[in-house]
Order: sequence, then structure tokens, then C-alpha cells
Amino acid sequence: MKKWLALGVTLVLATSLAACGKSDKTLKVGATAVPHAEILEHIKPALEKEGIKLEVKVFNDYVLPNTQVAEKQLDANFFQHVPYLEQQNKERGLSLVNVTGVHIEPIGIYSNKIKKLDELADGATIAVPNDPSNFSRALLLVAKAGLIELKDGVGYSATEADITSNAKKLVFKPLDAAMIPRTLDEVDAAVINTNYALEAKLSPSKDALFLEDKDSPYVNILVSREDNKDSDAIQKLAKALNSEDVKKFIQEKYGEAIVPAF
Repeated sequence: MKKWLALGVTLVLATSLAACGKSDKTLKVGATAVPHAEILEHIKPALEKEGIKLEVKVFNDYVLPNTQVAEKQLDANFFQHVPYLEQQNKERGLSLVNVTGVHIEPIGIYSNKIKKLDELADGATIAVPNDPSNFSRALLLVAKAGLIELKDGVGYSATEADITSNAKKLVFKPLDAAMIPRTLDEVDAAVINTNYALEAKLSPSKDALFLEDKDSPYVNILVSREDNKDSDAIQKLAKALNSEDVKKFIQEKYGEAIVPAF
């Protein structure tokens, strides 16, 4: 009897210790509020079933999410496109990597002062993002809208020096991307990233005077470090972000403003 009792106690202790030893993996991911953090919040339950506890840290700038991943304060981030990542890696000496593409946010030209782009007066001021990759993206969009001309083959690194024709003598005002929606009453027009447009309650499909094509190469990506990109937790996060559930969530919540890229 004592032998069976001792065996039973041993089994109970072993089971209890195993349960105590089992812990979920916590992933800390940086993101801008809309739509990135909202998408991450949506997949939390699915990841919990996979043993992943997702902690989402919301940022309102484009610099800290990368530096904090590099410094291992975060495991990954989700807010940027490849040209911006490459520019940040080069400019700040980082070595962050693209894990997977998730969606495209067509950038647009907005205005509180005009209804059509041909109403822009000579010398009009257009606010544009001040980081190099999105500044170039803005110039490419303005050129595609027919307001300026750029050097042939300039690619995705256009600067003001590459403008070959500016008939209306437009003035480009570089500002922090997050601040641009607040300046719509102060400038004649503004090129606004879709995440910040949505935060400002602007509808890209209804309010933009000109919108980037849906085949844009500026796919928003999940980013991590070289040392953890192949980890089980990061790969489970990537799989969840590329799921049919997320595709449906994006389409139903954001409509034409955001396009799944998988």
C-alpha cells in the first residue's frame, strides 16, 4: 500500500512540475497603430493556441521600432516596406531582415483646399514624408499624377535633384510622416501614408485626389533580426500574418484602402 501511495505521489509531483515547467513563448512586436497593431491584435488568439503570447507595442514614429528590434528590446516589428528597411539598415548601420510580406497600403495625395489636382495654383505647397524612402515614393506619385517629371530610370531613390520639369513650381515641404495629416489646413496638398490617413479618419478610396496603383512594390513587411528570423515563434507569427483569416480581416475591415500581398 505504501509502495502504491509513494508511486502516486511521485506521479502527481512529476505532472505538477511538468505543468509548471511549460511556459508560452512571449513575442514583443512593435507596430504603428493602424492597421498594423490592429492586425496583430486580431491574430493574438490564434497565436495563443500555438503557444505564443503576443505583446504589441504601438509607436507613432518610423525610427524606434527598428532600433528597438536591433537592440533586442523587441523581437520584431511590423510597419514598414522594403525600401524603407533598406534605407534604415544603411543609414543606421542595422542588419534587420524581411521575414514576410503582408499587405500594401497605397499612398495618396490629399487636400482640404482643392477637389481636383488641376486646381493646384502655381507655387502650391505639398507636404511629403521626410524620410528618404517615402520622400522618393511621394515624388514618384506626384510625377505619376502628371504634376512633375523625373529623370528616366530614377527608380525608387528619387530626390528633388531628379525633377526635370515642375511647371507649377510646386514647393515640397518634408515633414514627419505621422504629422502630415494635421497640416492639411496649412498646405495646399499632402502625400500621406495610408496608415496615418486611416488614423486621421481619411478614406483613401474616397478622399484621396490621386492614389498609388494597387500593384505598388511597397509591400509592408514583418521584420526581425538575423539571429531570430528562423525561430519557431517568428515563423509562427509570419504564418499567422499570411493566413486566410488575416486576408479576410483586412478585406472586411479596410476595404480597398489596404490590399493583402499574399
